[in-house]
Amino acid sequence: MKILFAKRLGILTIGSLLVLAGCQTSGSSKGESNKTTSSSAVAEDSSKTQEQASESHTHESAHAHDHEHDHSHAHDEETEKIYEGYFKNSQVKDRSLSDWEGDWQSVYPYLQDGTLDEVFSYKSEHEGDKTAEEYKEYYKKGYKTDVDRILIQKDAVTFFKNGKEYSGKYTYDGYEILTYDGGNRGVRYIFKLAKEAEGLPQYIQFSDHSIYPTKASHYHLYWGDDREALLDEVKHWPTYYPSKMDGHDIAHDMMAH
Repeated sequence: MKILFAKRLGILTIGSLLVLAGCQTSGSSKGESNKTTSSSAVAEDSSKTQEQASESHTHESAHAHDHEHDHSHAHDEETEKIYEGYFKNSQVKDRSLSDWEGDWQSVYPYLQDGTLDEVFSYKSEHEGDKTAEEYKEYYKKGYKTDVDRILIQKDAVTFFKNGKEYSGKYTYDGYEILTYDGGNRGVRYIFKLAKEAEGLPQYIQFSDHSIYPTKASHYHLYWGDDREALLDEVKHWPTYYPSKMDGHDIAHDMMAH
């Protein structure tokens, strides 16, 4: 597969700045390419050049209400388009690690114990391009991980792996805009390990279908020591939901998307 992405040139520190099934339920299931193109990612034009919008008080009140309703509806439509991967470069903003702050659990155990089977059946019935078993196998590859919990507090990230904890501080390292084969796009927000520590990856990359500062409801996380190589990873996307949610809540949230 091929990837086109636009690079965000500015790198900011976490102190200066202020999220699932492929969910990658929606983004990753469409795939990414492996061809890359760099640009500033601040103007839509640069993306294009590199291949890669006098009556009564009662009547006035009713009119105002209708306007607010229309505005809200338009906002919901825009948010949905962004979630699906359709947006302008100029809409993409930097984000801080606080957007992903919290206690997070991997969804992989719920796939293993059958809790997410209803999700795969639902997708098979409503999307139709795979059987429920094929969907399960697809997501099994995507969700698989031995990091069953992640704790994010301010600039500190703690990985819980095989009964051990690995913690370190991460700083903001910009974002990358990726273009998928289906024509939609996604944004990876990247953080770099501030100081080398045992058992921790040099880079972590968040993808949560949002493109500007907002609290994540779940996210897909990519990690490793090679920043560029991680951008080519499209088949393995460990996914995390708040630890307070149970498997059935997570399954219903997935089907809602």
